[in-house]
Amino acid sequence: MVLKNTLTGQLEKFEPLEPNVVRMYVCGPTVYGLIHVGNARPMIVFDALRRYFEYRNYRVIMVQNFTDIDDKIINRANEWGVDFKDVAETFIQEYWRDASALGIRAANFTPKTSDFVPDIINAIERLIRKGHAYVADGDVYFDVKSFPKYGELSHRSLDEMIAGARVEVSEKKRFALDFALWKAAKPKEPAWDSPWGKGRPGWHIECTIMSTKLLGSTLDIHAGGEDLIFPHHENEKAQSEALTGKPFVRYWLHNALVRVSGDKMSKSLGNIFVLREALKKFGADGLKIYFLSKHYRSPIDFSVESLEASAKAAKRILESFKRFESNFAFVPVPKNEPWMNEQRQKFIQALDNDFNTPEAIAQIFELVGLLNRYMDEGNEEDALRAYHLLRREFCPVMGLFEAGTRSEETDVDPFLRLILDVRRELRERKLYDLSDSIRDRLKALGVEVHDTREGSTYSFSKEV
Repeated sequence: MVLKNTLTGQLEKFEPLEPNVVRMYVCGPTVYGLIHVGNARPMIVFDALRRYFEYRNYRVIMVQNFTDIDDKIINRANEWGVDFKDVAETFIQEYWRDASALGIRAANFTPKTSDFVPDIINAIERLIRKGHAYVADGDVYFDVKSFPKYGELSHRSLDEMIAGARVEVSEKKRFALDFALWKAAKPKEPAWDSPWGKGRPGWHIECTIMSTKLLGSTLDIHAGGEDLIFPHHENEKAQSEALTGKPFVRYWLHNALVRVSGDKMSKSLGNIFVLREALKKFGADGLKIYFLSKHYRSPIDFSVESLEASAKAAKRILESFKRFESNFAFVPVPKNEPWMNEQRQKFIQALDNDFNTPEAIAQIFELVGLLNRYMDEGNEEDALRAYHLLRREFCPVMGLFEAGTRSEETDVDPFLRLILDVRRELRERKLYDLSDSIRDRLKALGVEVHDTREGSTYSFSKEV
């Protein structure tokens, strides 16, 4: 497999640090509002990449964080008259609701910034001792000029970065690009005790600490939207490597943005299409086909017409599956049948080439056409082969047809939430046998339960 590494700008053979194990960190949302369609792109792309690694027999350890300490969260908490954690927890739960409806699997670890403040303070102290950070009136800044490789990820000089970015202006900083590791406390803001007085972490340091704490000093993959390359990922790389003396990430992967009239889709610009509204209108599989039909490094111009076409395509595929399931018998499929192996090799060849999902999606459409032809001809054996590849192998790798395309599936949400609440109470009482029985019986009905540190979510698995 080759991947285009943002750091080198080159296609590179993927070789994880530990054979057959992928340590993968994906930057998650800042939880102050509902996620939008633009947020869904990295969710879909990197969920599919994780699934593909697993299809190729890698063990994937995936971390996706929640930023729960941020100016926008604090401002919203002050507007609501509540603690910042109330705002963060509200939108974390809304995130899980949307992710479940979209059919996105929970990462192995989903840490929150607020749970790692002592670790962040400890790391900042070490950076100060190493001469990479300095204290300025209760704030602590990373000294960019102490790290000669700064700008390596974004491929820009210091002057270009100053000219091309909005830089936080402060008389406390020694240099314009120096960035805050710790911010002194302000009125109506959450604050923690530190050696430099009360304050809170800066944005960039959180991902360094959460990723290295959970995955080790060097990650195999760090992923996110291309808008994070500078300053966020550039700053992460600098502080991480200054802290450990080791390469922070082996492969940096960035998806291009979803644009609206030439601008990126973002809450700050007010040009968003809220994800849950898109799910109601186009379905999870319509959205996935829409995004995966474009290479992850290619920008997408938001188009309702294209989304409607993807939703119709998803519906047609699902109808083909149902037709087969209603009219043809299920029999064992030869594992090493030559035609099937040729199809598998074609699928793998596409995704091994910098995760070329458009080619993989095109192959899925081609196989659906063959499935329909075989069914029209009454060719059960070949139809079964095509169906098996589609339904049991290729579509699951893409995360397709697991969450369902029909909006009426959301009608069961209150009932499933009630069942998950009952199951949570059983787990709290240590009645694990009953809890596991509920999980297994739901799975038999086509509902996958995902237990996370923040609670349990569900998604619809392939039909049984």
